[in-house]
Amino acid sequence: MYGKIKEHLQNELKAIEEAGLYKDERIIVTPQKAEIKVQSGQEVLNFCANNYLGLSNHPKLIEAAKQTLDERGYGMSSVRFICGTQDTHKELEQAISRFFKTEDTILYASCFDANGGLFEPFFTDEDAIISDSLNHASIIDGVRLTKAKRYRYANADMEELEKCLIEAQEQRFRIIITDGVFSMDGNVAPMDKIVELAEKYDALLAVDESHSAGVVGKTGRGVSELFDCFGKIDIYTGTLGKAFGGAIGGFTTGRKEIIDMLRQRSRPYLFSNSIPPLVAAAGVKAFEMLETENTLQDQLHENVDYFLAKMKEANFDIKPTESAICAVMLYDAKLSQEFAAELLEEGIYVIGFSFPVVPRDEARIRVQISAAHTREHLDKAIAAFIKVGKKLEVI
Repeated sequence: MYGKIKEHLQNELKAIEEAGLYKDERIIVTPQKAEIKVQSGQEVLNFCANNYLGLSNHPKLIEAAKQTLDERGYGMSSVRFICGTQDTHKELEQAISRFFKTEDTILYASCFDANGGLFEPFFTDEDAIISDSLNHASIIDGVRLTKAKRYRYANADMEELEKCLIEAQEQRFRIIITDGVFSMDGNVAPMDKIVELAEKYDALLAVDESHSAGVVGKTGRGVSELFDCFGKIDIYTGTLGKAFGGAIGGFTTGRKEIIDMLRQRSRPYLFSNSIPPLVAAAGVKAFEMLETENTLQDQLHENVDYFLAKMKEANFDIKPTESAICAVMLYDAKLSQEFAAELLEEGIYVIGFSFPVVPRDEARIRVQISAAHTREHLDKAIAAFIKVGKKLEVI
């Protein structure tokens, strides 16, 4: 039987490779940080990590993890509600609630799980889920697990969202779900306008803060801080795998009754192992740092402003962004791969993205800025972009 499937898979894989869409893993042999070494021995500057605040290798998080490894052990070998909850897990949930100014929080193995388990406990075929067209795959999959009526509006298009809300008045309950920052473009959802529409049409509002928490807003508290709408968003999902240390783990935070119901009925929570104690402890330390100082957020914002200004001066086509994601538009898929390969030769580690990850004919290099990048790092990256851009006749 496998012979037929094997041949089919070989043909599929060949087609993926010929289309320039095959994903190879580049092996890193150092800790995750601004300067890394790959398996070939080449030392490069990393501009494609979600390490927005530079916490992935921060000594305070490492020390917290080491101490907890000694005091609480390595793993839990259980789901949360059986015997997988330690005091450290509860401390982390409380820290997240304080950071987002919410009533309660529930931890998951990942934000993919948080989004995957968010909708099914609440929404039936009597209800409606209204989703931005550029939402993350985990949201799309989570919506698919329900029998709710689905509405989809063009990215950040408030006219289309309002039309969906008007049509969804036929349903019992409605929820709007959007990314806070859209991961391929870097733009921020217009939360002030979405909040107005949610209130006008009696809809719940949920935001995935994976790429916005720790980044957006003066103190990194995400879209609620940027648009001054604390208390008006019912549900946030997010991850510990990006700005907050870069390990594993996700969370949903929001209204008390919603979190209580997720503990009872959210399948990824009920049937997945608890996150390791050392990860929970490092997460507590990360939030503690962000509560007491703003140095990392200030540095990140300064780095982003500098990089964007210099790239625009060099006449690169940059998508509008209010985050740490900078999309350098190249449009042609093969060009994006060639551009990324040339940059790697210059010691700059980035990835070219093309269809189906982004719309057809909208290929780009996604640059992700970190607080760990120095001015020297940024200048080297900008110089490399200019050199390769001229060589490939992009600028």
